[in-house]
Amino acid sequence: MNKKLGYVSLFSSAGVGCYGFNLEGYDCIVTSELIQRRIDVQKHNNVCSLNEGYIAGDITDPTTHSRIFSAIRNWQKKNKNDEVDVIVATPPCQGISVANHKKKDELGRNSLVVESIKIINEIQSRYFIFENVRGFLNTVCTDIDGVNKSIQAAIQQNLGGNYNIAYRVLNFKEYGSNSSRTRTLVIGIRKDIEEVTPFELFPEHWSAPTLRGLISDLPKLSTMGEVSEKDIYHAFRTYNNRMLYWIKDTKEGQSAFDNYDELKRPHTVVDGKIIPNQNKNGDKYKRCYWDAVAPCVHTRNDILASQNTIHPEQPRVFSIRELMRFMSIPEEFKWSEHGLEELNSLSAEDKRLFLKKHEMNIRQCLGEGVPTGVFRSIANKIATTEARELLSLNKIKRLIEKNDLDKTEKLLQYLSSERPDFVTATKVAELANAKRLDDAAYYTRQDLCSNLVSDLPDFKLNKTIRILEPSVGVGNFLPTIFEKYRDKQKVHLDLVDISNDSIKVLKKVLKALKVPANFDVRIINADFLLHEFRNTYDLVVGNPPFGKVDASQFADYAAVGIGTSVKSRNIFALFYEKALKISDVVAFISPKSILNAPEFKTLRAVLEQYSIAKINDYGEKGFNGVKIETVSMQVNCKQPADKTVIESRILKSYQVHDQAYVIDAGLPYWLIYRDSYFDEMLNKLELGLFTVFRDRSLTSKNMKSTGKIRVLKSRNILNGDTQQLNSDQFVDSLNVSPIAQKFHNAKNIVVAPNLSYYPRATFLPKNTIVDGSAAILVPKRLVKLTKKDLAFFASKEYFLFYRIARNYATRSLNIDSSSVYFWGVPKDNLKHEIFEHETRSKFLFARPIELFEAFAA
Repeated sequence: MNKKLGYVSLFSSAGVGCYGFNLEGYDCIVTSELIQRRIDVQKHNNVCSLNEGYIAGDITDPTTHSRIFSAIRNWQKKNKNDEVDVIVATPPCQGISVANHKKKDELGRNSLVVESIKIINEIQSRYFIFENVRGFLNTVCTDIDGVNKSIQAAIQQNLGGNYNIAYRVLNFKEYGSNSSRTRTLVIGIRKDIEEVTPFELFPEHWSAPTLRGLISDLPKLSTMGEVSEKDIYHAFRTYNNRMLYWIKDTKEGQSAFDNYDELKRPHTVVDGKIIPNQNKNGDKYKRCYWDAVAPCVHTRNDILASQNTIHPEQPRVFSIRELMRFMSIPEEFKWSEHGLEELNSLSAEDKRLFLKKHEMNIRQCLGEGVPTGVFRSIANKIATTEARELLSLNKIKRLIEKNDLDKTEKLLQYLSSERPDFVTATKVAELANAKRLDDAAYYTRQDLCSNLVSDLPDFKLNKTIRILEPSVGVGNFLPTIFEKYRDKQKVHLDLVDISNDSIKVLKKVLKALKVPANFDVRIINADFLLHEFRNTYDLVVGNPPFGKVDASQFADYAAVGIGTSVKSRNIFALFYEKALKISDVVAFISPKSILNAPEFKTLRAVLEQYSIAKINDYGEKGFNGVKIETVSMQVNCKQPADKTVIESRILKSYQVHDQAYVIDAGLPYWLIYRDSYFDEMLNKLELGLFTVFRDRSLTSKNMKSTGKIRVLKSRNILNGDTQQLNSDQFVDSLNVSPIAQKFHNAKNIVVAPNLSYYPRATFLPKNTIVDGSAAILVPKRLVKLTKKDLAFFASKEYFLFYRIARNYATRSLNIDSSSVYFWGVPKDNLKHEIFEHETRSKFLFARPIELFEAFAA
């Protein structure tokens, strides 16, 4: 990798956690911390290449804010890098932590999270990380909009438009720390970084050693004030002598409160009377166990009365060196300007003075810090993601194309064990999809999989979860499903696919993925729509196929009751219908036309009965090289309709609405971008004016370069007028089409381009007929339209309204029987004039009204 990776650290304390980024070769662009002495610790470790990157000050102060951005600009200029790779934010957590018994109104302090959100939004770093206590996400903060909401909602609503985000609560003893430390990690990846998911960047799983394995090699300290000759940071911190009597005879796991003798139990003496101390947390004055993982390091790790601070054997709190090992901080980390060798050479008195000056700062920083190993693991994963080697991927692709599954498996096993930074099993899934194109099964990118899976229900920790993927292919969703539910007690995962070839590759990929121990995976090679499932599921998730099934195949599905409620032959709708019958939650990637197309009207009616928790609009960005607009949708059959989240990749937005607002029974279909402007226009316009027709029978076979009657195409239509082109076509007779006969030379007929993103319209000219590229709009009522009315369709005002009415679609733009509703004109402009009897009679009654309906689009 040629470029230098850089990170910004907010609320960095002494930089203990972010030191892991330095160990992986990153440069600290800016480290911002309120307290100068903690910034000084970072200076001693030379984490920033530019001195202006060390910023001590209140992050809410405009001066501090300005310094941060100035330092970023200078670093970018020096390194010829216009990006910030990572922003790490660890805002103060006193208002959240369960260890804080003196909480008052911490809303303002918790809202420091919002300062981090603002900076991430402004910088648009490639990745961001939040780290905080277990209760972080559910804690209330005052958001940018002034509304009090959960921190998770604030993060998602402000950053969800630009980032794929994953949230996990982890005990760091299993992810890079040598001590128990249950914390929340939030990781975001900017959405233009494809094929990487936040789940892939969480720290590597590992098992922390026991205390015996971690610190038993350190010299024994038996006297108060004793400092190890070889390590100034391994010292016996002094305390009140009377406390020694309380703990000296306690055994592993015992607390001084367990002593039989009340004089040996923690107490105070008032007027000669013994007053017992309180033991609120149950772990004060308590020895740790040798053969257990080290306890969580709290900020008051300096006193016996704090939580789990006492050595398993010696009568003292843990030394700084022991705590550093708990926090996976390397020995070379410097707490002052002096190196360890220099400090160890000091006299005993000078060592005592040094510790008196620095020890409390060090211990507080340790209690506030992130274990170095945790951030180092994340930093390594980001770096290797940036530098993934393509040669190995190309070799895998060639093997898969040759269908040499045995060699593919051997290569995967080698790479996963010897070269894990070069390839991920998720990438293999992408390459393997080359085998599936014949089945019209397209690769689902990992960022899309992550986006869909990350918002799925967490379910209860001790619940056995049943998950089904009905068109699994080669397992594109599996990595994120495994990570999402890795910590659950038990997961039964059924994987179904109709393709035998896909199943063969899937089995190889599963071996490379290393299925988590809590997952029970069953593979079913069958047609999902015909297979009889004996169990119901908590979740059905995936990317079902799109497209219509032939009549004979549909008859097979109808025979088992599939297709009855959605009344559709589109296989996607059939998948949805069956999934809703067997699962509590259904989360599918879908064609965007599900939002508005008449063919999905019945399916929408079925879905509207449930809670539509989230819709994510990917536009055309869902499938590389495939010109189809897609969305993903999560439907919960067990919850009442309430709020619907609308996340848009095309607008980089994240909105939360009442479901009834998005799915308004008074409108013809769902509107996911509806807003106050749209509502204002709804009140101004006369809507539902037209019936729409398209002449699909008029084809190129009917037309020629000369003739008596001009054929109008969409490209001929201007704002209130038409243009002649050298490529114009003609016909000699109206017999080419019943619709051509019907509307030829009729008055008050409006024509508009059928698929244009920029609406415009004109009246149908005399001696002209219209082909299928244009829509014929016929007023439903006896109204007479004017050129002023038609000019409105080309106005900016209508354009802004119309793109919302079309859900910002770029391809699904047919003016059909549903969308024609939104072709309306201002009520103030509309002139209601009764046509003359002759015109009315000719226009409406020359043929039966049923004929009009038969030609309806």
